[in-house]
Amino acid sequence: MQMRIPPLSAVRVFEAAARHQSFTKAAAELGMTQAAVSYQIKVLEDRVGAPLFLRRPRQVALAETGQRLAPAITEAFEMIGQAFAAARGGARGTLSITTVATFATNWLAQHLGSFQVAHPSLAVRLDLSPHFVDFAREEIDLAIRAGDGNWPGLERHMLMRVHFTPMLSPQLAASIGGVKEPADLLRLPIIGPDDPWWAQWLTEAGLSPAALVGRPRNSMGSQSVEGGAAIAGQGVAILTPAFYKAELASGRLIQPFDLVCSDGKAYWLVYPQARRNSPKIAAFRAWILAEMAASTER
Repeated sequence: MQMRIPPLSAVRVFEAAARHQSFTKAAAELGMTQAAVSYQIKVLEDRVGAPLFLRRPRQVALAETGQRLAPAITEAFEMIGQAFAAARGGARGTLSITTVATFATNWLAQHLGSFQVAHPSLAVRLDLSPHFVDFAREEIDLAIRAGDGNWPGLERHMLMRVHFTPMLSPQLAASIGGVKEPADLLRLPIIGPDDPWWAQWLTEAGLSPAALVGRPRNSMGSQSVEGGAAIAGQGVAILTPAFYKAELASGRLIQPFDLVCSDGKAYWLVYPQARRNSPKIAAFRAWILAEMAASTER
């Protein structure tokens, strides 16, 4: 027996209204009037036999039936989009990636060339931003973010643990006759003394974080900038060793102590579960997981 599927035009309107929690915004996205959106929702509610939205003064909210229906409808449209993308020839077009400047500068930019050689028909657009993207409202395919990995509704793959330890230029260390014990670091300018990483590292090194109280609050916004300041001899920065292998190997930075700490966080590749079969996301996922494993082995 043929399935009685509601009109897809009404289903598409419902998906947009549920995503925006607004008939007005759904109308703007779809190029319709608000009255037309309301009509299509009413058509769908008549077919379902239950209200999908609660109408309130100047706003709407998903009713219980709408809350159950919305995730499945959103995923269905994602799958339709992926199917058409695959039909057009797989990993083509533009892959939009959002990540923080530190990861982009100190790891991704140094490795991304091999991905683009392997996928010449897929352009990569990087968005460097510290905020967590809303995949439903922003034109971003995937994100690389630091955190605990607890993001409901997202597929996530751990890329690397976040570790940190003090680093400085050899010239700055030589200015006090060398750094021989952790307390020697406190005789030098400290970059980002309010960073909680400093408090944790000093505590594990047997020193009191109170030694940083009253120091200039020279926050530089990202680890990549702080690393550059450390290379220039401006102070001691607390950095992730995996991001500064070349600088340590060349002697532009030194890591005076073996003590490396972790706050339990990691860098993760994340994207909506409904997009897991997207050809371009699958291509990037396979590449970065293999590249990260090879980089770790090296």
